[in-house]
Amino acid sequence: MNRINQLFDNRGNRKLLSLYFCAGCPTLDSTGQVILALQRRGIDMIEVGIPFSDPLADGPVIQDAGTKALRNGMTLQRLFQQLSDIKQQVRIPLVLMGYLNVVMHYGIENFCRQCVESGVSGAIIPDLPFKDYLETVKPVADRYDLRIIMMITPETSEERIRFIDQHTEGFVYMVSSASITGAQHNFDQQKLAYFQRIEAMALRNPRMIGFGISNRQTLESAQSNAAGAIIGSKFVSLLNDTGDPDKALDRLFDALSK
Repeated sequence: MNRINQLFDNRGNRKLLSLYFCAGCPTLDSTGQVILALQRRGIDMIEVGIPFSDPLADGPVIQDAGTKALRNGMTLQRLFQQLSDIKQQVRIPLVLMGYLNVVMHYGIENFCRQCVESGVSGAIIPDLPFKDYLETVKPVADRYDLRIIMMITPETSEERIRFIDQHTEGFVYMVSSASITGAQHNFDQQKLAYFQRIEAMALRNPRMIGFGISNRQTLESAQSNAAGAIIGSKFVSLLNDTGDPDKALDRLFDALSK
């Protein structure tokens, strides 16, 4: 069974925590070190960013990490090699997050095959049109048992959400707002109403909430309205500051307790 499905099937009532970081940052060869450190410290799932020169959905922290990774020499082929090197040590789901241009340039078939061969369980492609997903990407991904995770926002219609839920597997990525990524101090009543509205829809797939989670209030708000939370910018910033995944996690857990 796909590791993403296993994670959600076996979690019971436990709330999950997934972290994002950009491959090749802070250093070109740190990808495996970061993944293994996060696994050792109890993180449930890891999103590994594929750096891209024009990341439209990303805020300044993740954009800067991507720029640094590209300057360090990170490529998708190099990332697959790094993941293959640690494949036997990884037990938790890995999800690649990257833009359509990079995936199409690599080739859908090659991308899906290399994902599976390097131990990746899913992919998030923020700018992938749903029509193209259904017609072009999903048939290939299904052959490789690779989960393509789709995002929804507060502006996504109920009809669209149910259509996404019907035609995807793994989990639904709930973006907390329609803005770019970046840490927020709190989720206001409008965002909480959005979380509750989606929860009331009783979707088939579990949901993870991401974008803006950086402290106890935002973490608890996300985890109380979904299967778990995804943290990106806050961890990326701490990892860049410390250059050490364990120190970055120490600081992250401290921030999440306040």
